[in-house]
Formats: sequence, C-alpha cells, structure tokens
Amino acid sequence: MHYLLFHPIDRHAAASPDRTAFRCGKQAITYAELAERTNRLAHLLLAQGVQRGDRIGIYLPRSLDGAAAVHGILKAGAAYVPLDPEAPVARTRRLIDDCGIKVVFVAPALRRNFTALFAAPSPVNRVVGGDVEGVISLEWDALADYPATAPDLRILGDDLAYVMYTSGSTGEPKGIMHTHTSGLAYARLSRDLYNVQPDDVIGNHCALHYDISTFGYFTGPLAGATTVIVTDAHTKFPTSLLQLVEQERITIWYSVPLALLQMLRSPTLGERDLSALRWVLFGGEVFAPRHLRALMEHAPNARASNVYGPAEVNQCTYFHLAEAPDTDDPLPLGHVWNDTETLILDPDDGEVAEGEIGELLVRSATRMKGYWNRADLTARGFYYRERIPGNRETFYRTGDLVYRDADGLLQFMGRKDRQVKIRGHRVELEEVEAVLAAQPGVGEAAVYLREIGDNEKVIEALVVAESDWVGNPRTWIIAMGDQLPPHAVPVRIDLLPNLPRNDAGKIDRLAIREAITKSMP
Repeated sequence: MHYLLFHPIDRHAAASPDRTAFRCGKQAITYAELAERTNRLAHLLLAQGVQRGDRIGIYLPRSLDGAAAVHGILKAGAAYVPLDPEAPVARTRRLIDDCGIKVVFVAPALRRNFTALFAAPSPVNRVVGGDVEGVISLEWDALADYPATAPDLRILGDDLAYVMYTSGSTGEPKGIMHTHTSGLAYARLSRDLYNVQPDDVIGNHCALHYDISTFGYFTGPLAGATTVIVTDAHTKFPTSLLQLVEQERITIWYSVPLALLQMLRSPTLGERDLSALRWVLFGGEVFAPRHLRALMEHAPNARASNVYGPAEVNQCTYFHLAEAPDTDDPLPLGHVWNDTETLILDPDDGEVAEGEIGELLVRSATRMKGYWNRADLTARGFYYRERIPGNRETFYRTGDLVYRDADGLLQFMGRKDRQVKIRGHRVELEEVEAVLAAQPGVGEAAVYLREIGDNEKVIEALVVAESDWVGNPRTWIIAMGDQLPPHAVPVRIDLLPNLPRNDAGKIDRLAIREAITKSMP
C-alpha cells in the first residue's frame, strides 16, 4: 500500500525496472536506477546526521539531480525545501534561516552565488553536489559508498514532506507545509481525474519551487509514467519548447498560461506535430478563451482543463473542455473534485444564498498542514466547523470570491484583496482584466488601481499587444465602455513589451504596485 510519496518509485522499480521515470535534456533515468540512487542518497544524508523531520534545501536548476534529491530526501525521513536559483540571494538566505536548513543540494553552475548564499552566520553546514568554502562539501560520486537498499526507517504519512515558499500579498515569503498524506492525496486524485497511464509522457515545465511541479514529480511516478523535466534553456525559447513537445511525444502538458502563450507566438507553431497531446492543463492564472481556441486548433487530439487550487490545497476544482470554447466568456473554475468539500461564506462566515458571491473555503485530503513557523497565519487561514461533537472539520480560506451558477459550476469573481471601491462602487479588478484580455489585439493584460489624490481612485492597465496589432489603446477603452460600467473602465492603458512576472510565471502584482507607488508625485 502506498502511504509515502516515494513508495511508487520502489513499486515500479520492481515491476517495470527499465521504464523511464524522468528525462531531462539528453539524460534519462529508469525507475530501477532512480530507486537505487535515492536509496543511496538517503543513506548518505543519514550518515551526515540528518534526522526525521529535518528540512533540506534543493538549490538546483531543472535537472535529473533535482528528481533524485526530492525522493532521496523523502526516503531519509526529511522534508525538501525547493529554493529558486533565480531569486535574489538575500531572499533565499531568509528562507534558509527561516526553515533552519542545514543541508543544501547545489550545482556547480550556480557557484557564483555560493559565497553570498552561505556566508556566516548560516545554519547550513553541508552541501551536496558542489564545493563551498567553509562548508562540508559532498559530491554525487560519494553515493557509491552507500547501500543500494532502502533505509530501515519509520516514516508516517503525517510526517512533513515538503515546505514550499510563496509570497503573500505583502511580498513576505510564507512556507506552506505539506505531508506525505496531502501530497499523495493530490497525486492520486490528479492521476484518476486525468487517467494518467504508464505510457503517458508528462511535460513538466514548472520549476521545483512552484506547486504545479508536483504533478510531474509525484503524479507521474504514481502512475508509472515518464516525466520530461523541461530544461531551463527550453523555457526561455518558445521555438525549442515546441520542438521538445513534438520530439518527446508529450501526452500531458501542465503549466501556467504564460508558457502556452509563448508557444502560440512562436513562428514555427504551424510546423509542429502536437498530435500526441491528449491533455493540456493550465492553472495559476486566467487563460483567455481566444488564446485557448488558437492552441486547441494546433493540438487536434487534446482536451483542455482549467485547473484551480491554491498551493495550500494543491488542487480542488477542474473544468474540462473537449472542444475549444466558442465564446470569450471567462472559463469557470468548474467542478469540485473528489474527496473535497467547499463552502462559500459571507464576510461574517455565514453561508451565502445559492448564486450569491462569497469567499471560497476548501476542505480536502490535499490540504496543507499549515504555514511553517507562522502559527498566526495558520490560524487566520483556517476555518473550523463541528457538525458532530468532537469531530472538528478544517477548511482553508482561499481568499477567492466565487459563486455557484445554475449548472453547479463555480465561477471565479476575483480576490478579496483585489476588490476595490471607486466612487462608492465595488469593482472586481479580475472582471476588468478579463474584459480587457478579450479585446482584439490584446496579448496579455494587467489591471491595477491608482490613487490620484483627495481619495480619488482610477483604474489603469498594462498591456502586451499581439505582434500584428496596429492601433491606439484608446480603442480598447472605448470598447470596454460598452461592456463595463463607467467607473470600471480603465482611464489609461500603457503598452509594454513584457509584463513583470514572478518566479512562478504569474503576473507580479507586487512589482506593479511598487512601481505605481514610486511613480506617484
């Protein structure tokens, strides 16, 4: 029985030892090789004093070493903490300090950051995979000195498996704690929902520090599928990314919409054979229906799925499309998936009437344990209900505003913290953004609020126009005036070559907010 995240690796190693577990670039590793490598790695970590529950950092580019590190750490009874190699070093140091990380996996390609990253005082006393002055450094070659069999450890499903940091609305990182149980619940539910099979090839575009990566690292192995880890180089060049999808015969793709937009803009899109794709999954941000239509034209055998779920619950809803959408109406969040319950509450924590808007709360086996070292955030993030005396049910407050339509589908109406008031009128910035994104010639859009003095507020926007668009942004403002009330129409739209993005590929709202604040007189 699988109750730990690495159990599927060992099962497939015994049943199908030569099946490829992961590929990255020109390298590949079978399930048998991965099982042995992770066993040796677990023994190495234990020999260095790693104990059950310790947090171990992974500071690596996209690579097979990352996959081995994840499962080797778990086999040692520890929890992995993915660290973004492209994040500012000062931020990464804060995460290391906050999580009390003593061991970090590194790569020589990132050595330029080592001095600043590990300068004293630092809790890190060992690194694996590189040479850091003043720190005990271990090479991958050392694995040959350790047993190829699994360590004899008692690890429970409720033990910590990983801590994934994400920035809140203030920009201060918060560590989301997931257990083996919550991670494996997600792997099972997503495997079943998308019918992932051993012959599937999963395109893993997202880096390890982003929660979408768990589909490739956990759902794929649970099904015995092959996960293709997209290299850092491929993520930067849409043309080569399309070539990878074609050459690898990827059957399931999962990424943020930005990656799909980049592929759509590639001049070689029409030349690529994407017929192997049977699922295109996207989440993290809104994907304009007209872009989805264009994508599905080039992937004739693919169904699309709008995936929703904060990292705190992995995933909780889905909306499948067997055919391209025929309107530009925003896609619904859709259906609540199995083993999950939702509530829609008003500001006083009362359930709203059917069809009314409220905050979405989620109770699921996939829910996080809490926020690392932040009991205050955890308390604010949870809602408790006791229908049966002594049986307390825990819901996560998503902060997302939704309503359930007549067909039973959840419709997204925006974030609680993005609901603004202009001249006494409530405005959902997401609604404005969706209307703008649907305008001809708009490639990407970001809407924001600007205060212009004396408590006067207006809406403005940033747009990345499509390459063949020629015109004046004023035409978009006029068109939006036919679809939105006057107070919700942007008064100004600025054109940019690119929108600011965070390390997860999402629009960086905090960066926009800071830039607007600095530009104010």
